[in-house]
Parts: sequence; structure tokens; C-alpha cells
Amino acid sequence: MAGNGFNIRAVQDGFAGEVTGIDICKPLTRDIVNAIERGMDQYAVLTFPDQPLTDEEQVAFTANFGELEITLAGQMAKPEERRFQQLELGDISNFNGADTTRLRARDDKRRMYALANRLWHSDASFRPIGAGYTLLHSRIVPSKGADTQFADMRAAYDALSAAEKQEVEGLICEHSIVFSREQIGFGEYNPGFEEHLKPVPHRLVFTHPKTGRKSLYLSSHIGGIVGWPVPEARAFLRDLMEHATQPQFVYSHKWQVNEMVIWDNRTVMHRATRFDDLKEVRDLRRTSLKGTGLEVRLPAMAAE
Repeated sequence: MAGNGFNIRAVQDGFAGEVTGIDICKPLTRDIVNAIERGMDQYAVLTFPDQPLTDEEQVAFTANFGELEITLAGQMAKPEERRFQQLELGDISNFNGADTTRLRARDDKRRMYALANRLWHSDASFRPIGAGYTLLHSRIVPSKGADTQFADMRAAYDALSAAEKQEVEGLICEHSIVFSREQIGFGEYNPGFEEHLKPVPHRLVFTHPKTGRKSLYLSSHIGGIVGWPVPEARAFLRDLMEHATQPQFVYSHKWQVNEMVIWDNRTVMHRATRFDDLKEVRDLRRTSLKGTGLEVRLPAMAAE
């Protein structure tokens, strides 16, 4: 039993649910944590309205579910450029760093980097072990736009034909933050982080370690398929991405202030939608967990 009042209401046919009846600003019982995890296994996206979390409470809530990741953007930024010195806390805003009286300029390098969040992606798939859950909490929401869209990669896999499932089953894709940023023309990185930019391998078909359900592990961070010529790989991946983001697989979330949204990057892609970020404020905080079941060992690649 999760406890009296706990409830998950489906907001889109087995994909995305709204959680009510709990206060995640306070320490949770193991029963509640288990109930949330079961909800994530079922829905892959959960929303928690009316949760006025502090930064410390968000980090504590996240830690219920596993080991927190350090954000790559935070790692690569100079200390004076960071809004938060706690590297597990991601600044998803358009403020000019620690200066919350100004918004980032149109040509600000941090703004250019973040624009790639409008591409469909899975968080941290450019790391040897990508993200598991991402948790995003809203503090300031623009008057229009700035929705987050989610694409169900389980349903997208299920909709493939038998021949298509057989074709994608054994494929290994190469992920790098460079691949996604080059699509929007961004290529400026602080020196000293070259290891973080190298491609890493991930299976194109992911099997959930708890449910056994298969899904596509797609992302704009993919730049190639092991053993394929790059042009052929990218054309194939473009077709697959178009299939996986058809309207029947997508849930578009309209943010409210003090709302927490959790999603599982292993089974869901997401993207931000456009808003007038030169005039309006959008301020969210992100925490994320290291994924499980994503490790890939390629002896042939290691020997090269």
C-alpha cells in the first residue's frame, strides 16, 4: 500500500500520468517511493502538480530513486558562469548565469548550446551510461509556449513491422553531444573536456530491466551506426525518428508553476518547444539519475 490519498490518473492512454495525494517536499516512505517507481514503469512520464520544492528538497527527492548525475553543462562551464555551484542541479533557465536581473543575449554561447534542447533527445545518451530518470521542477513559466513534448519509444517500437524490428534489433549507435549541437551550427566548447565529446555506443533497442518491455533508444545525439557508412546511417535514423515522433506517440505537457515532472530517458524522448526567451523568463531546475541497463561492451571498438 502506498498510503491513503496517493493516486495516479492517466492523462494519455498508458503514457503519462498525474500523481496526487502526496507531498514530495517532505521525506517519503519506502512504500510511496516504490509506488512512484511502479508508476514510472507503467507510464514513463509522471507529473506532480502543486509541489513548491526548494533546491535542497528537489535533490533529496531525487535521491530516493538512485544516484544523481552531475550535469555536463555544469562541468564544462567556468565557475563564474554557473548559477548553481551544486553540479547535480541543472539550471534550465534563460537567466544570464547568476545574474537574475538580465536574460541571456541572443548570441550568448550558453543560449546557443541550450537551443539544441528543441531537438528530440534522450538526456545524457552521449555518456557511456545515459540518464535514467530526469526530474524537472518549474519555478517561473512564460505566458505562452515553452511546453515540453514527450515521445513514447515503447509504443514506437511496438508499431514497427516484424521485419523492421528484426533490422533494428542488433544495431549499435554512436552518441555524442557534438552530433546534436552540430545540427544547429553550434561548435564552441571550453577546452579540457575533449573526452566528454567522444562518441559512445548504445544499443538502438533497449529492453527495460524491470518490465522486459522493448523500446527504441533514439536521440538527436546519435551521429552514426557502428559498421554503417555515415550518410546511410543518418538517413536511416532520420526515417526512424520521423516514425517515432508521430502524433499518436507524443504527449505535450503545458507547465504550471511549482510542478514536478519525471520521465524515464531509457524509454522516452523529449524536447522543449519555443518561447520568446529574449523577453520572457523560464526558470526550471533539473536533476537526473544515472541509468541502468544501458551499458554496452564492444571489444572490437576497444581494440581499435
